[in-house]
Amino acid sequence: MKNILSFYLLILLMMPFQTLAAWFEVTGQAQVLESDKAARNNALEDAVYQAILYSGADASSFSHLRPYLNQERSDYQFSGNEVRHVQIVKAKKSGGKYYVTARIDIYPSAKTCHKTQYKKAILISGFTLTAPQHAALGGIYQIGDDFSVMLQRQIERKSQSFVVSGITRVPFRIDQPNTLTMLAEDHDAQYLVTGAITDLTSTLDTKFLSDDQYNRQFAATFEVINGKTGELILQKNYREVAHWSFSRTSQVDTKSARFWQSGYGQAVQRTSRNMMLDLETALACRSSLPEVINVYQNTIQTNVGRIHGVKQGDQLRLWHNAAFIDQQGISRNRMVQTDITLTVERVYDKSSELSVNRADLASSIQPGDLLTKQITR
Repeated sequence: MKNILSFYLLILLMMPFQTLAAWFEVTGQAQVLESDKAARNNALEDAVYQAILYSGADASSFSHLRPYLNQERSDYQFSGNEVRHVQIVKAKKSGGKYYVTARIDIYPSAKTCHKTQYKKAILISGFTLTAPQHAALGGIYQIGDDFSVMLQRQIERKSQSFVVSGITRVPFRIDQPNTLTMLAEDHDAQYLVTGAITDLTSTLDTKFLSDDQYNRQFAATFEVINGKTGELILQKNYREVAHWSFSRTSQVDTKSARFWQSGYGQAVQRTSRNMMLDLETALACRSSLPEVINVYQNTIQTNVGRIHGVKQGDQLRLWHNAAFIDQQGISRNRMVQTDITLTVERVYDKSSELSVNRADLASSIQPGDLLTKQITR
């Protein structure tokens, strides 16, 4: 699936209470793989997804729309969502692709989570191959590492609520809480992402009047872990099937544009996009937790900066980090709110300097204390 073909801003209406509504006409596309119906659904999803990103609406709402968009209709009405109306203008199949042009009515909100919080940093682990022998067709043994890079790109380019602090080669598991928290601390990551590619098998589709073709699976697991506690907070499985267009004896470079532009490569990209969107849906509204990393008199340094959305003049509130170990040896987070507020004075790429609004309270601030952004009314 490629990016949007065109955007046409049709109507701008100033609504009561200064709410800005907009109609977008968008053409989405998808390759025809399993069936025309599946391709039509993917193309419609592509159109709605691109309109949401272009308008600045909340991407986390997209996952709630997908089950309804999979219904074969020409008109969709939604309530309680920034996307209010989707109307299919035109649908056609050409050159092995399905195209859907839709008019989409969007009411972006100024109070969505990604607009009122800083971006949260995540650390990605290289995706492993559960069964390396599955990669023999095409010799795609490096697809786990390259998929991790693709997921990083999806988050960096399209995510509204997250930034990637890096990809680690250090393997980690949910039953290693000390390793998890150490990695998170070393990379200033609030969350850790790991997973495995579980199925790359292929099946031969025999054709009577044309060349045989291979259809290949791409299945993966996805886990998100709290970097402060080592707790598993999201776990999902994904599966796609797509036409494998390469010859049976060729060696395929999974770093190449040729691979990623193929039908199979686009199915793999769609999996990384869905992982990113599930991150948005599950965690976008969880508080970002900047941490105090240095204290010098009335100047406080934190581990968030320009890439996280920090701006000069932002107001933050301090929380004392009172983490403890329970009787089962599990680390538990406990945050104690204080009356200390701070103002951002200088902003760097990955850090910032703050001043304490009441200088006499600065002595009680220590490295490891946490901060939350104050929402201006």
